[in-house]
Amino acid sequence: MRLEHTVRRLRLRAPLRISRGSMSERDAVWVRLSDEFGSGQGEVVTSARFGLDVAAVQRALARVASWLGADGPEQLRTRLPELRAAMSDALPVVAAVDCALHDLLARAAGLPLGDFLGVPQRDSTPTAYTLGIMPPDDAVAMAVDAAAAGFTVLKIKAGLPDSTEDIDRVRAVRAATPGVELLLDPNGAWDADTATAVLRALDGVVAAVEQPVAAARPEELARVVAAVGVPVIADESAATEADLRRLPAAIAGVNVKLAECGGLDAALSMIAAAAEAGMATMLGCQVGSSLGIAPSVHLTGLARWVDLDGHLLLAEDPWHGLGGHDGLLRRPTGPGLGVVAR
Repeated sequence: MRLEHTVRRLRLRAPLRISRGSMSERDAVWVRLSDEFGSGQGEVVTSARFGLDVAAVQRALARVASWLGADGPEQLRTRLPELRAAMSDALPVVAAVDCALHDLLARAAGLPLGDFLGVPQRDSTPTAYTLGIMPPDDAVAMAVDAAAAGFTVLKIKAGLPDSTEDIDRVRAVRAATPGVELLLDPNGAWDADTATAVLRALDGVVAAVEQPVAAARPEELARVVAAVGVPVIADESAATEADLRRLPAAIAGVNVKLAECGGLDAALSMIAAAAEAGMATMLGCQVGSSLGIAPSVHLTGLARWVDLDGHLLLAEDPWHGLGGHDGLLRRPTGPGLGVVAR
């Protein structure tokens, strides 16, 4: 097996501000796994949160290259849990390699990835569209445009020091787009008291909230879940399957991101474990190209909420094949991931 990579700068259509900071561009590292019969690709994006700049990604890929050995793709798939355990400090890189391997295998089988995995499929599925932290008038204008384009779900980022500004912005968007489902995401910025106050004020306004308090405060998450009527989805508190055991029993769902759990096999196991525990699944993503979003699109038949708009936030997506600009993602029908470089 050969492991190669290229680096591409991705620029956003507009800076995306969340409670942790703002981003206007990032680098994508495209991973290619190949043998004498074919190849597969995956994507990992740089992330300050995970300590991954391009150099760190390249160092991690060098570790993967030594792990590959002489095994073929089928054997490597059985060894993916071993790779995740050995490289738990670089799971986004592992996920990119995992997706490239599955792309290769599905292509060799002549099947779309979802069919190769044997999971339920939807030809199209609505995705949320993200509104970053911005002045209310700007949020309203963006929300109205998104609704007019066809989006039926909007995710509003929150977490300002003055939480009343978040409340006012959400209410303004609600008034301007009454037929759209609203999700709220402060990325863990609040304490339990603030989260409870905000969510009580927005009860009946938002359909669900992601990660109201920091992941390092499980007792506060439990307090919020018990105190509010808005369904709570764990995000940063539920990066991997092992994290599910620490979640409050009444949590509504978990946000499964391939880059955080380590890839497709890990995601499928996590989704099954969440369902067994009575938790619904949200499929989430990082800002990235269609190459990075495509693996999750093939899993949408397993999800209650879909938030796979990372490619829609780019000024120019170097790949295509997923749609989404009208609010509906299309499942690629070609073999493997099904996306094509422009």
